Amino acid sequence: MSYNEAKCYHRTYMTVIQPFKGILYNPEKVCGDDVMCPPYDIISDEIQEFLYNKSPYNIIRIDHGKHSSEIDKYVLAKKYLNKWIEEGVLLQEKEPCFYGYEVQYSYKNKNRILKGIIGTVRLEEFGKGIYPHEQTYSKPKTDRLNLMKACMANTSLIFSLYRSKERTTSQIVENLKNPYIQARDLNGNIHKLYKITQPSQINLIIEEFKHKPIFIADGHHRYEVALEFKKQMDKVYPGHKEAAWNYVLMFLTNIEDNGYLILPTHRLLSTPLSVKKLLGKQNKLFHLSEFSKDNDIQEAIEKAGPKNIGAYLKEDNKFYILTYNGPDLDYLPEPLRSIDINILEEVILKLFPQKEVCYEINIEKAIKMVKENKCDAIFILRATRVEEIERVALAGLRMPPKSTYFYPKLLTGMVINSFQEKI
Repeated sequence: MSYNEAKCYHRTYMTVIQPFKGILYNPEKVCGDDVMCPPYDIISDEIQEFLYNKSPYNIIRIDHGKHSSEIDKYVLAKKYLNKWIEEGVLLQEKEPCFYGYEVQYSYKNKNRILKGIIGTVRLEEFGKGIYPHEQTYSKPKTDRLNLMKACMANTSLIFSLYRSKERTTSQIVENLKNPYIQARDLNGNIHKLYKITQPSQINLIIEEFKHKPIFIADGHHRYEVALEFKKQMDKVYPGHKEAAWNYVLMFLTNIEDNGYLILPTHRLLSTPLSVKKLLGKQNKLFHLSEFSKDNDIQEAIEKAGPKNIGAYLKEDNKFYILTYNGPDLDYLPEPLRSIDINILEEVILKLFPQKEVCYEINIEKAIKMVKENKCDAIFILRATRVEEIERVALAGLRMPPKSTYFYPKLLTGMVINSFQEKI
């Protein structure tokens, strides 16, 4: 299916986005800097401890809490949520609204702004208006489902993309002033949340999203968990199609606005085999060229284009550019064949039957790990293009796990979507 055919196919489905009565921190009682936290899946034990000590009201206690020997973390999460609402630290809106979300951030000394809308999107099976692009692991899903059951809420955002040349919603968000709350994240980025309450603007947003495909960028686990939770609730309360659990909390940014970054996730290889020897033997598939350490290898492979992968090898402490000259991966569906991550996963890494593979965003950190003998090689990837994501997703396919790293990360705690309502 071509990209244009897939877009036409999507028009048989209708994307439903709606305003909701968000639960927000009370800025008169807390400072946003103290109570927000990063997404649960990038929080280390050290960061978790830091956030616990930062404020007794930090959302970490709900979204990624510590285990207690006396009471499990999901029961504690529910206890904190209810207690903070009772204390007025968290406030629920009286009327449904959308929220504008803005992140002022810097990357490689360049200032950028990410803007988008927060609403609740009606849950659908993948392929019916909602499209994933990446494979997922099962373990995080169990944790997120237990948390959702305990709190009866979406406590963190799904980061999604849509494409609209009309930019109706984009223009509404661009004109928002006077944020309700703002917070600085651990990287120094400034996050701002705005309320959108005007009925005319709410209706314009709802209308623009009809028949717009939505691509999940970051939060595949959260979406799949929300879908499973909906199915479980539908069995208990059949016929409640407009109940709150039929929708999921989502941040949506317009691809046309170009506010986000897609960063590559590099692979760290540990193996008892000689990396250079195995790569060198494959001269019919690869061309291995030495690269000067005085230059930026990430920039070099970006300029070199598809089928070029950077490498740093422990055995000779040298950088290389690995160019794939082999045949197309015909056994894969067409949209997946020329994507660098599949060349790495399907060809290069399969040369090493004995291996352990880890992931790292930061090249300098990865190189340091090689130099400290913690692994044997790093494979440096180009960033996945958003057009590749669209083609793969609309074709109903998925890239390998950790094919993309969307930046900046959205803060947890800016707004919560509760399912607490009368049945």
